[in-house]
Amino acid sequence: MSTQRDYYEILGVDKSANEADIKKAYRQLAMKYHPDRVPEGEKKQAEEKFKEISEAYAVLSDAEKRKLYDAYGHAGINSRFSEQDIFRGANFNDIFGEAGLGSIFESFFGGGGDFADIFGGGRRGGRRQYSRGSDVETTVDVTLEEVLAGVERQVTFSRYTLCSECHGEGTAKGTSRKTCPTCGGAGTVYRSAGFMRIGQTCPQCQGTGQIITDPCPRCTGQGLETERKTLTVKIPAGIKHGSSLRIRGEGNQGRDAAGDLFVTVRVKQHSQFTREENNLLTNVTVGVAQASLGTETEVPTLDGKVRMKIPAATQPGTVFRLKQKGLPDLYSKRPGDLFVKVNVEVPKKLSAREREILEELANIRGEKVSGTRGKKETIVDKVKKFM
Repeated sequence: MSTQRDYYEILGVDKSANEADIKKAYRQLAMKYHPDRVPEGEKKQAEEKFKEISEAYAVLSDAEKRKLYDAYGHAGINSRFSEQDIFRGANFNDIFGEAGLGSIFESFFGGGGDFADIFGGGRRGGRRQYSRGSDVETTVDVTLEEVLAGVERQVTFSRYTLCSECHGEGTAKGTSRKTCPTCGGAGTVYRSAGFMRIGQTCPQCQGTGQIITDPCPRCTGQGLETERKTLTVKIPAGIKHGSSLRIRGEGNQGRDAAGDLFVTVRVKQHSQFTREENNLLTNVTVGVAQASLGTETEVPTLDGKVRMKIPAATQPGTVFRLKQKGLPDLYSKRPGDLFVKVNVEVPKKLSAREREILEELANIRGEKVSGTRGKKETIVDKVKKFM
């Protein structure tokens, strides 16, 4: 709990503030710093701030705690209350009842399975800790063609679900959990350290306040069993390699809630295309004469072939852009472009006629080439050479 900042300063109210002013200030701050209402990168900071303002409200909204705090400050609160006890008696129900924010206390303040105890509802028995199941991960492979249009995939995975025999209680049929003898059902054991009282999670019941004496034979008291499940998952168009899709509530089951399923998408490498964000890159090959004189050639795209004009005097390595022939953006759906690199193929073998034509071209352009036979001698040329 906070031992530094002044509670009034945290809530931004004067020491003369009445109950309504304190409640109003807390509601505004809680809405602002609730972790579910901030960007992902700010969640950790928001969680700390949320804890701080909630602690301040728990003290200042309680007449007894506020009087003790006004007289002795944080030392007075710490000497009388543990971290769990400081929230007892604070009424959060009318603040969060309509806003839907009450569940945040389940993970922040000692496990909130028993809200009546945290929010002053009156039951003083042990508060079992809030139990949310862990997340489950699986993968799915897709092709670039499927990324272009989006696709549905079936994924099969294993998860823990509530035991079909004991329905998650962990106890044998006809029996129930017993109050923990170590903590008396409180879930916390305390020890004194001078004028302070320090609370720790009960080692026997692990904070639940209850123990199982007759475990369920099917799940051996765990309350869970393994389930193999198949779901149809929609893969959106434009998704990138390594992205994860979150399916809420399809993870491992906990006592109070299930975790989530995360499906990681792996995009297979393509034989013709390379992906760069929403753009695609590919190659086409043309001959020397085609590059020199110009031509039209077929270019592959993800949804069929198109004709592309190669202008005369196109140099090897020239890149042309075909607009909107790439992949759609995951959010805006605006398509990227296809970039086509032109490779010029030089023949490895030449016929006599092809060689003659190329040598004549070299002579015309004044280009020196190795292995040229020059102009073919005629009968007249040979006679003149002999004479």
